Amino acid sequence: MPILEIVILLPVQQTMASFMQRFLVDLTRLDLLLLNATLIIPELQESLRSKGISNKFKSFSYLYDEEQFISFLKNDVIIAKALPENLKAARKRNEFPLFKPQNSASPNFYLEDVLPKLKKSNVIGLIVSDGGCLQSTLPASMLELQRLRCRVAFHALQLRSEIQVLGKKMVDRLRKSGQPFLAYHPGLVRDKLAYHGCAELFQDVHSELIQYRRAQMIKQRFISEELIVDSHVRRDKGLCPLMPEEVGILLKALGYSQKAIIYLAGSEMFGGQRVLIPLRAMFPNLVDRTSLCSTEELSELVGPETPLPENTFEMPPQKSDKQLKEEWNKAGTRPRPLPPPPDRPIYQHEKEGWYGWLTENDTEPTPSLMDLRNQAHRLLWDALDFVVSVEADVFFPGFNNHGSGQPDFSSLVMGQRLYERPSSRTYRVDRKVIQELFNITREDMYHPNRNWTVRVRKHLNSSLGESGLIRQSMLSKPKLFLSHPLPECSCRTSPLEDSRQIRSDDGRFLYGGEDECPKWIKTAGVEKSKTDDVEQPDYEHDLLTEQSETKEEFAKSKVASAFDQDEEWDPND
Repeated sequence: MPILEIVILLPVQQTMASFMQRFLVDLTRLDLLLLNATLIIPELQESLRSKGISNKFKSFSYLYDEEQFISFLKNDVIIAKALPENLKAARKRNEFPLFKPQNSASPNFYLEDVLPKLKKSNVIGLIVSDGGCLQSTLPASMLELQRLRCRVAFHALQLRSEIQVLGKKMVDRLRKSGQPFLAYHPGLVRDKLAYHGCAELFQDVHSELIQYRRAQMIKQRFISEELIVDSHVRRDKGLCPLMPEEVGILLKALGYSQKAIIYLAGSEMFGGQRVLIPLRAMFPNLVDRTSLCSTEELSELVGPETPLPENTFEMPPQKSDKQLKEEWNKAGTRPRPLPPPPDRPIYQHEKEGWYGWLTENDTEPTPSLMDLRNQAHRLLWDALDFVVSVEADVFFPGFNNHGSGQPDFSSLVMGQRLYERPSSRTYRVDRKVIQELFNITREDMYHPNRNWTVRVRKHLNSSLGESGLIRQSMLSKPKLFLSHPLPECSCRTSPLEDSRQIRSDDGRFLYGGEDECPKWIKTAGVEKSKTDDVEQPDYEHDLLTEQSETKEEFAKSKVASAFDQDEEWDPND
């Protein structure tokens, strides 16, 4: 039987959820297209043992439950844990054909280009580095493959038990005070900011780091634009993320109390704690995994690791006047230069962080072993944040539907919430509309007039309902199926009127179109709703009103105490 082996190259800035869910869902469909080829459990390059992770795990099992993945799909796909012994040596000699599919690859690519090579060699390899390996939407004749994608994403692909248990503990601690909580993912990732040209929204070294990355993308032909663009114009078009300060003002306009608990998701926060200062001032109960989990709990999740030397930043030796003079004399003849323009001051904290190379060198240094290990840890932190964000009472994305073609954390969370709990409060913000509103009051954002507040509330509240779902389906689903898994992954207990169903120009359902559920699902749904009505508290309006408890009572909550115990943070981090 043919064998399909996978090598996954995961970009540093790409999150666990956004890459692996999209990739594995595409992958299981490829097996059917490739005449039931045996799938070898893929390797995730960010979590190989050579990158410093614990010997307790293999690459795939670092994040996911391997046995669950194999057993759930046993009737759909043949999966093996490793290559047969007689083929491992051939793999090391690179004797297998390799393919690098794009995330927009069509089924014809596999039938016409990949399949002949598979029949000839019996073994092929896929190198996936673009967030996926098959187009998001498939023809109507392949509806069953789309449904297989649902089974993979929402049932077969489960995080390993340790991650799920700790994630549930974090959710319980957030709710221990009796209040609901909001999860917020800023989406401030260096690669995305560089792709869209959002450097001017930051200051000093962070702006220069974004421009350096953008120059790399232009050189590698990821983008075909000018290096220097007007970030404010890009922001007004909705191509840049909402900054934490802007999100705080929006939540205030919606009526969220200062006591509201906000969970900060995401393993990368480009700009450091400095960009969070305004949001933290508006909502003091801004917490993250370090606030809710002890060091021991996080260490147990990582597993036993071999000690590595910490990264230490060393300033290059200062050149003497004699050396500078010799370099000048060896430089050759040239016209008398004009006096150089005054440089901006280089602050001490800019020389001591991970980005200190920028003040001394033109090229980014090669990641150290500790850097590689930290990148693997980020996968775990994103996995924890994914669990908490899906379970949150409210989810607010800072940068989804960004249009780069790469999957993003927020869109995956929104799709998972839509599948598990369609009635949950998930804001689907139109950033272009929000920036138009901010431009009206940008000079006095903290004291907007009532008309402005009413318009903000109207837009954000409408994004929770049908209009938000339709917009999400139009913008996100063509790039990422799992961001809006309807109607393929769902059914309706009561049929929707034809007049309310909405289709796109290509005939795809934007709203409605789900099949009617079988009787056993309807019965189970009625029984579950009765149980939920009895056992679950009503959180619908709690976040939007002032709490009746006193300050002393509120200070006793788990989240407040955890926040108070945080170590002192550096605003220049």
